[in-house]
This record gives sequence, C-alpha cells and structure tokens, in this order.
Amino acid sequence: MKTNTEKFGVTPHQPSLWTRADALKVRADDPTTTQPLVRADFPVLSDDVFIWDTMPLRDLDGNVTSVDGWSVIFTLTADRHPNDPQYLDEDGNYDILRDWNDRHGRAKMYYWFSRTGKNWELGGRVMAEGVSPTAREWAGTPILLNDRGEVDLYYTAVTPGATIVKVRGRVVTTEHGVSMVGFEKVKPLFEADGNMYQTEAQNAFWGFRDPWPFRDPNDGKLYMLFEGNVAGERGSHKVGEAEIGDVPPGYEDVGNSRFQTACVGIAVARDADGDDWEMLPPLLTAVGVNDQTERPHFVFQDGKYYLFTISHTFTYGDGVTGPDGVYGFVADSLFGPYVPLNGSGLVLGNPSSQPFQTYSHYVMPNGLVTSFIDSVPTDETGTQIRVGGTEAPTVGMKIKGQQTFVVAEYDYGYIPPMLDVTLK
Repeated sequence: MKTNTEKFGVTPHQPSLWTRADALKVRADDPTTTQPLVRADFPVLSDDVFIWDTMPLRDLDGNVTSVDGWSVIFTLTADRHPNDPQYLDEDGNYDILRDWNDRHGRAKMYYWFSRTGKNWELGGRVMAEGVSPTAREWAGTPILLNDRGEVDLYYTAVTPGATIVKVRGRVVTTEHGVSMVGFEKVKPLFEADGNMYQTEAQNAFWGFRDPWPFRDPNDGKLYMLFEGNVAGERGSHKVGEAEIGDVPPGYEDVGNSRFQTACVGIAVARDADGDDWEMLPPLLTAVGVNDQTERPHFVFQDGKYYLFTISHTFTYGDGVTGPDGVYGFVADSLFGPYVPLNGSGLVLGNPSSQPFQTYSHYVMPNGLVTSFIDSVPTDETGTQIRVGGTEAPTVGMKIKGQQTFVVAEYDYGYIPPMLDVTLK
C-alpha cells in the first residue's frame, strides 16, 4: 500500500530534528544574529488600530510583488479602544497594555498600500463582517495569481477550532490607491488530523495555523507550509536520544520538556488551483526543544532551501532557552535533511536588554526582514514600557551557506517590491 507521499509522487521522508544539543548553542546578543535596538520614540502606523503579523503580497515563488506600482501588505489588525471602560484603569486612564494583550480575540485581516514600500495607507478590511466562518482571522499568506489581479488569501480561521482556509478576491488599483473586491466565499482546506498533527482534543494548547503556499523550484508542485504540533496526547511524547542530540555531560536531564512538541508541517496540493490538499509528515520537529514554530516560510537561494520560523523564549522546554525571534534551517532538497543555521538555529533574536521589542519576523528573498514592534522599555530599569502594535524597522540580512549575518537596518515598515505586475 502506498504512503500519502508516494501517492502524490513525493519521496517519503523522515522529519528533521531541531535537537536540544542544537538549542544549547543559542547565544543571545551575538551582534551577527541580534536585531538592532528599537528606540522608544518609534512612529506609529495608526492611532486607531493595532497591527502585528505582516503579510506582503507575493507570488508563489516567494517574490514580494507590487501591482501597477502599488505595494500591498496584509496585517493582523484590531481596533484600539482608548475610550472603552473595560480598558480604563482606576484613575480613568487608558490601559493600552491590557487592550494590546486582548487583541488576538478580535483579530481581523486588513490591507495597506503604498507607492514607496513604506508610509503605508490603511485600505480597510479584506473581508466584510460575517464572511469568515469563525470569530478570529489569523495569519496566512496573500498570493497574487495573475495579471488580472486575482488574489488567493490563505489564512487561519480560529474559534471554534483552527482550520486552514482560503478566500479568493481581486486587487483593483487607481492612480489614488488600492481596493480589494470579492473575498466573499471562504473555502475550508484542512485541519489537524490527530495522526501526524496534534488536535485540540489531544492538547488544549495545540497550534495549527499560518499557511504559506509555495511552488517548489525543483519539481514545480504546489505545497504549503504551516505551524503544527506533533500528534499525540499532551505529555505523552518521549524525548529520546535523537531529540536530545549530542549534549555534554550534565545536560542529559530533559525535565518536563516532553510538553514541547512544535513542528513545521507541510501539505501538497492535489490540484493546480490549491483547492484540494493532502497533509504530509512534518518537515521539522522540535520535540523537547520548543512548543511553537510559527509562520514557517522559505527563501530559495543558491539551490538550497532556507526554512525560517519564529518562536518565543517562553515556549522553550526545560533546560534550553533562546530569544524571541527568527530561527532557521537549511537543506539541499525540500524534504531535507535540514540542519540549523549558525549551528543553533538562531538567525535574528531580540537583544536581552529589550527582549520583547519585536516579533513575527518574515524573511524575504531579497534579504530584508520585516517584523512588528511589541513593547519597548522607556526607562533604564525596564519597568516602564511603550506598547507598539506597529511596523518595526526592517533589517537587512545576508545568507551565506549555513550562516547568516545582520548587515543593515532600514526604515520602519520598509517592504519594497521585488517585481511589479501591470494589471490588464
């Protein structure tokens, strides 16, 4: 009997492992892998909304794409509530931190446009209220399909459950701006199966989200990355010799790290339009290391597959740690094996003096890395903070073989196009 991978002409594979030994090599504040400090006087994109995960419009090859000279980004967005009684403190002052921390429950997909690749102008909601089948619209990927302006927005429909979905619409341009039309019929694609990917029934803290479709540069097939957790009841996973790796004496104790079960999932399309998908075994697992591998995505360079994902300090397992930021792995073929970049996996982390300054980094094929500002300390003790909810400065990164280097810093929210499509 053929396996799922064999049925679709895909070579069966074993997931690559991000091991505890790899994670022990993580070093915060290495200048070659640390995001420059974000100043506390940063500009805010909007006083009316918070934004976080940023999703540039792109094609299936990963190229950030403008249309008729207009750059377009999609963002997870939530209204700010400075006058809502539930977000006022006992003195009647706006508690922006509480409002910011509640944003995920009301996340919606918005879009912005720009002539300069920065200084973004708010376009509005992508989907009208009631179109999405669940309460929350979580991160994904907008794909420009053709020169007619058709766009497939893959995203995560959350609460109840978590389902990878897509909705098709169209981008329309004028000399004055950009609008999104259509986006009226959401198509469910797939959910966690409990056999390869953990379900909510197996773990109330499971993750299943962040679709990133792409065309493989070698076989031309349509695939999709997503974040998941390895299937199985919470706490039942084994952290064995393979997951531990080559640790020095005294580091064999894994504590309670069996609760960390993150993986980077992959699916293959059974049709050309991306309406029918089959989940495959994970590309990468982090059992015993970390519980989140969010927003996985690729950069294809020099014939290699550079796999990037984001993760938090607080999602690391016992005995290992690392900064909030980007982690990366490289392979010579799509299904690996993958090895951690820089020996540890850490590619771009927050400085220890400002551990929560930025998150949700997205590495683009031109070496630029965008992210959002979370919170920045405003005093030397770090007890006073300024909430962001806006675009962070873009960072320039160079990839050389199995190493990466921070080499530049650019303006806030600088996301220039790699190619422009003239609509017909």
